[in-house]
Amino acid sequence: MNTRDMPDRMGASAPGGDKPVQGQPNQVGLRVYRQPLVTNISAARWLLLAIVAASVYFFHGFLVPVLAASVIALASWPIRDRAAEGMGLGRTGAATLLIVLLVCFLLIPIAMALLYAFRELRDWISWAILVNSAGAPTPGWMLDLPQVGEWLDRNWQTYIGRPGGISEIVQLVSGSNIGAIYRGAITAGTLTFHLALNLLFLLITLFVLYRDGDKIVAQIDRVGRRILPERWGRLSRVVPATISSTVTGMTLIAIGEGVILGVAYWLAGVPSPVTFGVITGFMALIPGGAPLSFTLVSVYLAASGAPVAGLALFVWGTCELFIVDKTVRPMLVGGPVKLPFLPTFFGLIGGVKTMGIVGLFVGPVLMALLVSIWREWQREIADDETRRPGTAPGAET
Repeated sequence: MNTRDMPDRMGASAPGGDKPVQGQPNQVGLRVYRQPLVTNISAARWLLLAIVAASVYFFHGFLVPVLAASVIALASWPIRDRAAEGMGLGRTGAATLLIVLLVCFLLIPIAMALLYAFRELRDWISWAILVNSAGAPTPGWMLDLPQVGEWLDRNWQTYIGRPGGISEIVQLVSGSNIGAIYRGAITAGTLTFHLALNLLFLLITLFVLYRDGDKIVAQIDRVGRRILPERWGRLSRVVPATISSTVTGMTLIAIGEGVILGVAYWLAGVPSPVTFGVITGFMALIPGGAPLSFTLVSVYLAASGAPVAGLALFVWGTCELFIVDKTVRPMLVGGPVKLPFLPTFFGLIGGVKTMGIVGLFVGPVLMALLVSIWREWQREIADDETRRPGTAPGAET
């Protein structure tokens, strides 16, 4: 026997006409060929899965800024198109303009709020220094509080109203809790730095999305059509529609509640009604924030000697909140994708609980995707039952 009698290629029939047996080594030339334990395709898939898992582990801290940037980009994409095409600025010019406008929109209110807070803090410090040096009587609204007015008057005169009382309290607190104060200051500084870093990452991501968003969406659509060729066209449009409706609805609701309750504060005689109206508008972005705001203001009015005004403000805020939550909010937030009230509510609450303010927009999007997948499933089941009229629902063919 020589080499001419051996099979000349892989998988050829062995002498005698027998075909190679599955799982048995094949004779190739002068050596034995064995099937690999892991094929090239399987190894590539496992390698891709490992890379994705490592990326999620190392970059999960950037998830919130990226999601926030994606939400802002999807909500403001029509403005970006007008700036890039209508104004002729191009992609880079439109991205730069929108980033500058966003920075001004964020920095100006934050700077005004900080200036107001510092001014109020300075007034409180001046008042504390004056009371510490000369003393002060118990405020009248404290004396008028039912059940607790006498107790507050007695403690005020013992600890605060007499000269030197505030300095003794400060010395006692700072001396016994200096470690806690130091750790609190370090924690506050760390949180501030972390917030500034997240804001920087958000702006960088938002600039890239404004400039190259068309290319990113085209690549995602290409992959999505490969994975879900029949459903991707419907599911991929749920996300921008839900984000746009959620951002628009939450913003309009917050502005409307701030204006309406601000006017109610002014009519009820609340001091600084504009400031409290702005605070209520910001709190209205969070579920439960608006009722907490007007309830505290109502309690303040009732405690300061105006129980009728406090009760009227509470009743007005409750009626307004009921109308908004039952009609306006579900229509604006879940209207374009026909999202029911209960998934909308759970999406808002669950999103805020999990991701904070960004969850206000991410939660409804996830619920909209879940409801859309459920509806697709129901549509397929209905189509199957229509094509097979003689088959009972749930029976196997």
